[in-house]
Amino acid sequence: MTPQQQNDFIVSLVPGAQAAQKQWGVFASVSIAQAIFESAWGTKAPGNNLYGIQAFNWHGATVMESTHEYVHGVDTPEQEKFRAYPSPAESIADHAAFLANNGKPTRYLAALNAADGPSQAIAIGAAGYSTTPGYGQMIVNEIHARNLTQYDAPTT
Repeated sequence: MTPQQQNDFIVSLVPGAQAAQKQWGVFASVSIAQAIFESAWGTKAPGNNLYGIQAFNWHGATVMESTHEYVHGVDTPEQEKFRAYPSPAESIADHAAFLANNGKPTRYLAALNAADGPSQAIAIGAAGYSTTPGYGQMIVNEIHARNLTQYDAPTT
């Protein structure tokens, strides 16, 4: 993917990510960085699922996909059901709602109370969003590499 295509992908996510930040408190930088990481720049987003959210307790559309989970430190291939969305914007909105409402009130509480995107990404990783070791730091690295904090709205 060219740098221009990467930039276009980021720009396409900004409005939805900023709306999700305003509504749910998930920093736009985090929404965008996770979408980049989880969907490989949108190239691996079956059903417009930019975040790899599985369909546990989900009553909407789904797709079956191959995935890898780390089980006791071992990368294990699996077939899982994932949420599907009519558009990427709906994926962004659901991702933020998922973080705000999943395991309420405690699972992502530290993330939602974070002061900035990088801190939020670390807290999301610590809360177990992904089984990938070092997940939170990987998201922080993406935030910094792409200067994604420029899209975050002020929290005051």
